[in-house]
Formats: sequence, structure tokens, C-alpha cells
Amino acid sequence: MIKIAPSLLSADFSRLADDIKTVKTADYLHFDVMDGLFVPNISVGIPVLKSIRSCTDAVLDVHLMIERPVRYIKAFADAGADIIVSHVEADQPQNIIEAIETAKNCGKKAGLALKPKTPAEVVLPYIRQLDMVVVMTVEPGFGGQSFMADQMYKVAAVRKMIDKMNPGCELEVDGGVNPETAKLCINAGANVLVAGSDVFRAADRAARIRELKGER
Repeated sequence: MIKIAPSLLSADFSRLADDIKTVKTADYLHFDVMDGLFVPNISVGIPVLKSIRSCTDAVLDVHLMIERPVRYIKAFADAGADIIVSHVEADQPQNIIEAIETAKNCGKKAGLALKPKTPAEVVLPYIRQLDMVVVMTVEPGFGGQSFMADQMYKVAAVRKMIDKMNPGCELEVDGGVNPETAKLCINAGANVLVAGSDVFRAADRAARIRELKGER
């Protein structure tokens, strides 16, 4: 089953609760956290996540684009995250393991994200512990970037690892997803698609979510 996770980074923050209602048919809500250090931008954090949690029962897929994410895993779990994704490049391996374990000890799902230049094999030591692997198809830090089709080889490689070692793990693609690129992602093995601009700029957001899934 293909799942769609609209990125709230593309929503209208002056009417965020209303915008969330317009994508209620989505499977997840994607929440991007940026610290201005790991990526060259600053977005939102724990207070906004708490506010979102209070107005929706949707699964909150929290993507931490921050340095040393282990410091904040419990805080985001307490704020209402359901899935907490750290970047494998954001800390030393022992701290990445601790971040994964902390999320799970908080009763949450744990994921790891890979930047475009990071090889698929980097996720291998962690794969059996993960609930989600995220392959970035843009450079993390800004919304609205063009899709990197050359990352489909990585999606396919991660899919093989998942199928062999942890079939219950989800494979998410994040960046530049639209109805055309969604087909590439699905064909390469992804089952969760993050779409920000494409969903929130659509006149009929529910219809666009169906289209991204390949439904009529």
C-alpha cells in the first residue's frame, strides 16, 4: 500500500489547523525540523508540534534535520511525534543508535534519513532496528526543490536491504514528489511519499493525494 505524507513545511502557517483538515485523507503528516546548523535553514520545533498534535489524530512523521538529534528525541516524542526520523549524517554511530533506541523506548517508531550524497550502504548497520528509511531526493533544508531522479538507484538498493533484513520497515522518499516522479519512486520500491508543494498548491488536495497514490 502506498502512503502519502504531505509536508507541513508547504502549508500556510497562519491557518495551519485549517490546512491540516484539507489533507485529512493523507496517511501521515510530515513535520520538518531544521536547526540552521545541520541544514542552512530554520523551521519549526517542539511548541508547533504540540499545537499540531492538539488538533489532529493523524500520524505525525517528524523529520529531524538537526545536529546531534539524540538530545531531542524524548522531547519530540513527548510533544506528540509518532515516527521520529534522524539523519544518519548528523552524529556519531553510537549516538545514532542511542537516538533510535530512545525513540523506541518512548513507544515511537524510529527512522533514519540519507542525504543525496550518502550511499545506501551507510544504513546497513542500523537496518534491523528501523521502522523507516528515508531517501532524500533533494538536498535537505528547503522546500520546492527539483526531484533528483538519480537517487532511484539508492531507493532500489535500500528496498533490497529492507526486503532481505527487515520487511516490516517502510521506505520513504522525500523531495520533489509529484504525480510523475511518484511513479518513479513507487517503481523503485518506495511505499511512503512525502509531498509538500505539490499537495498544498493543488486546487483539490484530496484528489491530488489519490493521484500520487496512483488512484483515480
